[in-house]
Amino acid sequence: MPDPSDSASDIEIIKQRKKDGIDIPLQKNVQARTTSTYLEHVKLVHNALPEIDYDSIDLSTTFLGHRFSAPLIIDSMTGGTDEATVINGRLGELAEKYGFGMGLGSQRAGLKSEELASTYAIARKNAPNAFLIANIGGAQLAKGLTVDDARKIVKMIRADALVVHLNPLQELVQPEGEPKYAGVLARISELVKNMDVPVIVKEVGAGISREVAAKLEMAGVSAVNVAGAGGTSWAGVEKVRAEMMKNDIKKHLGELFWDWGIPTAASLVQARRAVKLPLIASGGLRNGLEVAKCVALGASMAAMAYPFLRAASQSRESLFAFADTVLAELKSTMFLVGAGNVPSLASSRYILTGALAEEVNRA
Repeated sequence: MPDPSDSASDIEIIKQRKKDGIDIPLQKNVQARTTSTYLEHVKLVHNALPEIDYDSIDLSTTFLGHRFSAPLIIDSMTGGTDEATVINGRLGELAEKYGFGMGLGSQRAGLKSEELASTYAIARKNAPNAFLIANIGGAQLAKGLTVDDARKIVKMIRADALVVHLNPLQELVQPEGEPKYAGVLARISELVKNMDVPVIVKEVGAGISREVAAKLEMAGVSAVNVAGAGGTSWAGVEKVRAEMMKNDIKKHLGELFWDWGIPTAASLVQARRAVKLPLIASGGLRNGLEVAKCVALGASMAAMAYPFLRAASQSRESLFAFADTVLAELKSTMFLVGAGNVPSLASSRYILTGALAEEVNRA
C-alpha cells in the first residue's frame, strides 16, 4: 500500500494537518458568523391530535438498500492521526450499537502508509455490521487518483459506499491546498461506472446548488449530501491554519470567504426540486428537531459531524449520551407532528418563513 515516493516527513505533514482538522474546530470558534443553516425558517406544524403513542414511534428507515435504526449518519470527519484512531474507534462503536451510518474522513492519507490506514480501519473493527462510507476528494480525482486507488480506499474499511467530497473553497484557502477541479465531473462518472459500491457526492459546508445536483444526477451518482453553510466553516479552519503558517494571502481569503456558501435548508430545497435521487442533509445540524425538519424538506437521511466530534473527543459516555438526546429530540418532534414513522414525517406539513421563503420563491 505505501508509496515509495512518500517520505517520513510527508507522513508527518499529513498527520499534523489531520490533527489541526480536529483541534481547531474543538478549540477555536470556527462556526458560521453571519449566516445560518436557515433551518430556523422551517416551521413544522403542531398536531394537537397526533393519534399515536410516543413509545410506538418507529425511527427506522432504508437508504441505499441498507436498514438504519434512524435516518442519521455520523458524517465524514477524520483519520490520519493518532487522535483520529480514538475518535473513529468511539464513533464506530456508536454506529454499531445504534444502527447509524458512519462516514470516514478523507482517506488519501491511508494510501500512504499502513500506520495511517489503521486510523480509519478501526471504525470497521468496532462496527462490523454498520453502514460505513469511504471518502476521497474531488481535487484528488482531478490530480489522477485512480479507480484502483478508490477500490483500495473502499477495501481499507470494507465500506458499503464511497463518497467523493467536493471542497473547492477549502482547497482554495488551505495553505497546502490543491484548487484543481478541471475534469472532476468526468472522473466521478468514471467511478460510478467502475465501483462495486454506491457512489455518493457531498460538499463539506458550502452547499450543493440545483445546477450541481442536476449534473450529479446525470452522472449517475447514488445520492447527494448537500452539506450546506451554517455550521463549521472550513474556510475559517484553514484561515486559522494560514495564520499559524504566516500565509497572509490565504489568511485573508479565509476571512473573506468565512461564510461563503448556500445555507443548508436552501440547498436542500433547491436540490430536492431539481433531482429525484436520494438526498442527505448536513451542514450545521445540531439536534433531532433539525433532523426532523430536513426529513420533512425531502432528505432521506440527515448527517452530523461537529456535534459527534465534540462528544467523541470528550468520552465514550458523552458520545452515547449525545446520541440518546438526538434520538429523543427526533422522536419527540415526530410525536408532536403526529408522524408514527419516517415516511409519515417525510410527508408532514411545514411552513417556510423569512430569508428561506424569500430565497425559495426567487429560485
